[in-house]
Amino acid sequence: MSTARQVARERRRKRRMMWGTLTLVAVSVVVCLVMALLPDDKDDTTPAASTTVAAGQADAGKTLSTPSAKVKASPSPSASRSAAASPKPSRTTVKKKPAPAKTTPPANAGSATASLAGRIKSGTDYQGVATAYDAGVGDGACGFGPSPDMMIGAMNTTDYQTARACGAYVHVRAANGRSVTVRITNECPLPCAPGQIDLSQQAFSQLGDLHLGRIAITWNLVSPGNPGTLSVRYKTGSSQYWCGIQILNHRNPVATLEVGTSGGWRQLGRTSYNYFLSTDGNGCGRAIRITDIYGQRLTVNGIAIRPNVVQPTSVQFAQH
Repeated sequence: MSTARQVARERRRKRRMMWGTLTLVAVSVVVCLVMALLPDDKDDTTPAASTTVAAGQADAGKTLSTPSAKVKASPSPSASRSAAASPKPSRTTVKKKPAPAKTTPPANAGSATASLAGRIKSGTDYQGVATAYDAGVGDGACGFGPSPDMMIGAMNTTDYQTARACGAYVHVRAANGRSVTVRITNECPLPCAPGQIDLSQQAFSQLGDLHLGRIAITWNLVSPGNPGTLSVRYKTGSSQYWCGIQILNHRNPVATLEVGTSGGWRQLGRTSYNYFLSTDGNGCGRAIRITDIYGQRLTVNGIAIRPNVVQPTSVQFAQH
């Protein structure tokens, strides 16, 4: 009996040991599977962090080439795309020096001169006759007022051309070899013919005796040496609602006058009495841009609306 019991107990002990061993093996297998499936944080993150630091130290200021480095260097997607797409410097970091202001006439000055000059052109000789008149104090149709000298003349209506000849300096030569340079301040109406200049008596006497009455002449446009600076005058009655602007003491004939407006430069029409009018007041009292027959442009600022007051400037056209 005891032997049978001992055998039964031994069998039960072996079965318990076998089940314990199987359970331990099963648990070990499960643990191994779990450990295999879990991510290895240490192996994954440490190299990436060291790579980023190394890249930052070795290539400071350069665009990183690997995708992970771009993401780390540029947190935002747009910054990353910009760094990847364009390794060139940004346009905002390139500053160009402003070009110096041009003081020379435009390249097409020749064609501009042809269109701006009107009837009286530079480099052209005109044939006509000289007559004489009593010029008084030297005032005339151009509205300049008394002349500082009496070397002046009145241009025939055709060549006067609605005051385009006003202020022009012309060199007049007679057949006897005598000559005089005069400034056009007046208009000689019909029957003055094209090419004719009615000279002040003082100027005529430089060519011949007054009793001659008429002298055949040749004349041409000139650009005097040192006339000083030009001046601006607003017409009597001018205001912010209507104004007339006149240019005085200009070396070369004035072709156009423009005034600055909120919409840009506006060209004013010229009258036969040598004022440029803004009948609606637009541009009155603002910047003035004056162009001569050679295409030179002068801009004048700070001229207030002061009717019938001569206001000097600091500019003058170049000599031609």
